[in-house]
Amino acid sequence: MSLPEVTGVLNADQLVATAGTIAEWQLPSGMIPWIPGGHADPWNHTEAAMALAVTGHLDEAEAAYRWLVATQHENGAWHQYYVADGVEDPKFDANVIAYVATGVWHHWLLTGDRGFLEFMWPVVERAIDFVLDLQTPRGEILWARHPDGTPWSFALLTGSSSICHSLRCAVAVAEEIGHERPDWELSLGHLAHVVRTRPDGAFTPKDRWAMDWYYPVLGGAITGDDALAHLDARRDVFLIPADGVGFSAGAVPRNGAITGGGSLGVRCVSDKHWATAAETSECAMAYLLAGDRNTATDLFRATLPMRQDDGRYLTGIVYPDLVTFPTDECSTYTSAAVVLAADALGGCSPASGIFVDHSGLPDVIDVEGPSLESRSA
Repeated sequence: MSLPEVTGVLNADQLVATAGTIAEWQLPSGMIPWIPGGHADPWNHTEAAMALAVTGHLDEAEAAYRWLVATQHENGAWHQYYVADGVEDPKFDANVIAYVATGVWHHWLLTGDRGFLEFMWPVVERAIDFVLDLQTPRGEILWARHPDGTPWSFALLTGSSSICHSLRCAVAVAEEIGHERPDWELSLGHLAHVVRTRPDGAFTPKDRWAMDWYYPVLGGAITGDDALAHLDARRDVFLIPADGVGFSAGAVPRNGAITGGGSLGVRCVSDKHWATAAETSECAMAYLLAGDRNTATDLFRATLPMRQDDGRYLTGIVYPDLVTFPTDECSTYTSAAVVLAADALGGCSPASGIFVDHSGLPDVIDVEGPSLESRSA
């Protein structure tokens, strides 16, 4: 297995060091908190496990999956947030729950370990069935359930887009071990259709947030020429131009920030010059999936000012003053996003295409007609 690297930007040793910082903060239980003493959520926990695995930290990655097995409810769900000694936020977030399928498929692509795949299959199946119980007849998936089982009243575009990819990975897992789930495939078709078309009322408006912009592409609902057109339509809203931000006196970008042309990263929200390394890395993968390698590489390079000497990554920087926000915070999920983007750009590991080459995933059924409700009537 080739380790992640991006020629001319970061080498394999640097990225292995970054993943090592994730392992340093992993708890004995296998849980990976955002920061020491902080909380974990199963989505970012799984992303961190993927980054550990792709850099050769397989024991730590598999400990992370065992933590997911140990904490899964019988109904297939996980709570929103956990801390070392219990649950911090008890609601059940559909996107957080679905993401285990992405991690399991990634681990299989990376290792070819059929025993792991078969061991994790019941976990994936229960999780996806729980999530799809929150799908509306039109196709979007409601954000969450309250602890008493009452569903939230709205869906989020970012979450449904991410579930689109997780559900596709779940179908791939099912097919690989001979447990066909045609109901999942139908649900996926309707979900992708509603994410792609975004009918009025389907999703709570979150237009200020970058993830609502690039996740329909990253999740695989918007494809081909439409993907690049979709990204380009709001590129100027979310990408911070290096030549359009005047740095304050004494503010000097670290580690090779771009200072002419190019980008300083992706604004988390459209009205703030706050770039986060995680969203910038994810957006880089969305552009790579859409066929624009130059922008993808440019965005990945824009995370360098957030890299610390020990390999950790600051969560974000506010330009032009180079103020860190949250103050001096480095986070495991940020390091994980950088590692996975590096693997995608470098095409290094057997799992490097999971986010940027969806041809290795099952096809999405083209659904243009009746809703799920009318199809089942």
